[in-house]
Amino acid sequence: MSGKKILVTGGAGFIGRWVVKELLNEGNRVVALDDLSTGSLENIADFKGNPNFTFVEGSILERALINQLFRKNGFGTCFHLAANIVVQDSIDHPEKVFKNDVEGTFNVLEACRALGTRCVFMSTCMVYKRSSDWAGITEAHPTKPVSPYGAYKIAGESIALSYWYAYGLPVTVVRPFNTYGPYQRADGEGGVVAVFTRRKLEGKPLLIYGDGTQTRDLMDVTDCAAFVVQAGMSEKTVGEILNAGAGRDVTINQLAEMIAEGKVPIEHVPHIHPQSEIQKLLCNYKKARDLLGWRPKVKLEEGLKLVEQWMERQAP
Repeated sequence: MSGKKILVTGGAGFIGRWVVKELLNEGNRVVALDDLSTGSLENIADFKGNPNFTFVEGSILERALINQLFRKNGFGTCFHLAANIVVQDSIDHPEKVFKNDVEGTFNVLEACRALGTRCVFMSTCMVYKRSSDWAGITEAHPTKPVSPYGAYKIAGESIALSYWYAYGLPVTVVRPFNTYGPYQRADGEGGVVAVFTRRKLEGKPLLIYGDGTQTRDLMDVTDCAAFVVQAGMSEKTVGEILNAGAGRDVTINQLAEMIAEGKVPIEHVPHIHPQSEIQKLLCNYKKARDLLGWRPKVKLEEGLKLVEQWMERQAP
């Protein structure tokens, strides 16, 4: 893929930032499109001045802008990561999130179709039905959206794959499990690792929704970015859905104890959306390993320390 022109929608977001970095490291010319609703210019500050990097502020709902960018740049590949990823937002504002996550995806796919641009669609493990399988969730596991967010991601997957079947547009769907790492937001819209770590550093109790027995498969963001880029580079993944995760799950109670290290208290609070909770998330990434040779490199204990060290460096 080295030397290609590539678009990353949501390129100033948490995962998007790391995908951009991975692509630039491979010598590609990258355009990042982001409306900065959840992304940040600080996330991409390291790339300022890089002649192979361009940032465009804009929305995937701006169809004219999308089409103009594709015509101007002739993208060979589009990594479509832009989305509203907050479950509670999708419950409180379903129409707004639908427009962004479904209509926006349609706009991107139409632009890809016009040029024959390969598209990698970023989905989520939140599409899966609840599971108690100790061998982990595979791509063949049933889907069951328990939130509008999950439903909209399934819709995006289906639209993307329909463009492969109907038009022969090369499309790959990726389903990362719970991703964490530096640059993740630590406010109410952030991931659990970032939120817990920030509260620990501020000397505040870690707040767990519900009883804390729900599990998460936590993958370091550099592993996630490598997976996404590899999926977009390989011809073997065209028309496929691929999981990626650590292959290990921990309960939220265990995670809180690992982060708190006995230095701050841990408290349980009522769940804000118990109806949308998935009790067990454990990834089986055998397909990604078989097709790409991909496997995670960063162990959870190491990754948690990296997040804390990064947050300490950001402190004023």
